[in-house]
Amino acid sequence: MTRSHVTTHILDTAAGRPAAGVAASLWSLRDGGETRVGEGTTDGDGRIGSLGPAELEPGTYRVDFATGDYFAAAGTETFFPSVSLTFSLTDPAQHYHVPLLLSPFAYSTYRGS
Repeated sequence: MTRSHVTTHILDTAAGRPAAGVAASLWSLRDGGETRVGEGTTDGDGRIGSLGPAELEPGTYRVDFATGDYFAAAGTETFFPSVSLTFSLTDPAQHYHVPLLLSPFAYSTYRGS
């Protein structure tokens, strides 16, 4: 199986466990437009290993996470109905891992490995 160029995982820091069942989509942002290039849903370990294609051109991309649906399913109020992370893919030879640390009223991210 070929690994996706961009992967992610989500940890629910308030619950102390991976966030399973969160839908996410990967978008290419070019020439003032947006094109969806991949999508997936986090598994039981909070990971999406096939978020997009195996290769992407350098450019600006965005991952949209449906965090509101995740918290609603858990019966938890949240301030963030969605989280969007925009990043630059500069080296097409590298793998890009975009993790999300999530709680109902805060989130953070970093460039993963």
